[in-house]
Amino acid sequence: MREIEEAKTDDDRKELRQRADLRIEALGSGSDYTAFLDHIGIASLNLGYGGEDKSGIYHSAYDDFYWYTHFADTNFVYGRALSQTAGTAALRLANADLLPFEFTNLADTIHLYQKQLKKLAEDERGGLIERNKEIEEGLFSATDDPRRPQSPPPHVDVPPYLNFAPLDNAADALTHNAQRYQAALKTIWPAGVSTATLADLNRKLMESERRLTTSEGLPRRPWYKHMLYAPGVYSGYGVKTLPGIREAIEEKLWAEADSEIKTVATVLDEESALINAAAAELEQAGR
Repeated sequence: MREIEEAKTDDDRKELRQRADLRIEALGSGSDYTAFLDHIGIASLNLGYGGEDKSGIYHSAYDDFYWYTHFADTNFVYGRALSQTAGTAALRLANADLLPFEFTNLADTIHLYQKQLKKLAEDERGGLIERNKEIEEGLFSATDDPRRPQSPPPHVDVPPYLNFAPLDNAADALTHNAQRYQAALKTIWPAGVSTATLADLNRKLMESERRLTTSEGLPRRPWYKHMLYAPGVYSGYGVKTLPGIREAIEEKLWAEADSEIKTVATVLDEESALINAAAAELEQAGR
């Protein structure tokens, strides 16, 4: 209910009401996980409860045991709930015979990011077209205050349309292979698989997040190697999804945006190939 209340668009509210689960928010930066996810490519999760107390306490000099037991969580209700949640998740992951990874939501999320990027590129391009038109019409000169004169912005070349085709094709392939893996898992897993197959599948699944990184990293930020998530250059902790493409569009670096689209498509193809191989191995085990 809190998510519906705070949703900014009708589309967001519609999705919240229709989905059987909640979409996991993207991770930006933070000392607890940024080195693992953004640099090394290890799947990470930030668990917490929020929404009831919007003020919160963040690394106060006074958040000692006395403060916690007298003001923050006097009955240890919240601390216990979070400990049980995090502990259950950690035990579920650690004790699973097969890593409980599910890739159809990843594919769905990639399609969401695609949609957002295409709208961003369209808005940026449309904004430049409108500004050029206003310059040609003399709007800035007509509305200039003679007491505080300002120079009109320069006319700029309208960029060509970005080629999102590589990303579209890679996202569709990822969706297909994620569905294949999920179907194989549902069909084959209840019957059981051999120890050797299980070990090989887990090796593949452990590699899945690292397939989303590149050794070169992001442009001008080689330490950040994950191609789906990174903190923004100017946003501090704030996350940028598909950051190489998104920030190139925001900075109007159109050739770089096209190049980054190909880079992201490549890592998605590699991820897709790994998932497809895992699905094929499951199917083979069931024969």
